[in-house]
Amino acid sequence: MLKGKQLFQQANCHSCHTPRFVTGTEAAEPELAGQVIFPYSDLLLHDMGDGLADQRPEFQASGRDWRTPPLWGIGLTEVVSGHTRFLHDGRARNLLEAVLWHSGEAEASKQQVLNFSQSDRQALLAFLNSL
Repeated sequence: MLKGKQLFQQANCHSCHTPRFVTGTEAAEPELAGQVIFPYSDLLLHDMGDGLADQRPEFQASGRDWRTPPLWGIGLTEVVSGHTRFLHDGRARNLLEAVLWHSGEAEASKQQVLNFSQSDRQALLAFLNSL
C-alpha cells in the first residue's frame, strides 16, 4: 500500500484528490467541528478536458469542468453498489480506465501513470482500492 501511496503523490494526484482536511470550528453540529477527515478530494471544479466534457455548462462551470469526487470508500464500490463503473456517467469500467479518462488539468498526472510499470500501476490501484 505504501508504494501505491507514493506513486499517487508522485503522479500529483493529491493536488486535486487532497487526502486530509480538518472540518471548520463553526460546524452546525458541534461534534463535527475540528474533525480530521480523509476525503481524497479538494471538492473544487477542475477542467478535465474534452474527453469528459458534456457540453452542458452550469452556472460558471463549463461542460469541461467537474468537481473532484472524494475517493474515500472507492474500493468498496463493487460491494456496496454492485458494479465497478466510475466517472460521472459510468463510462469507466474500472479505476484504471477512470484514471485514463483524465485530461485537461490532470493530463500530466495521467501521463505519469501511463509511464509507470505494470507493477507500479497495480500498486497504485491497490492503494486506491484501500481507501
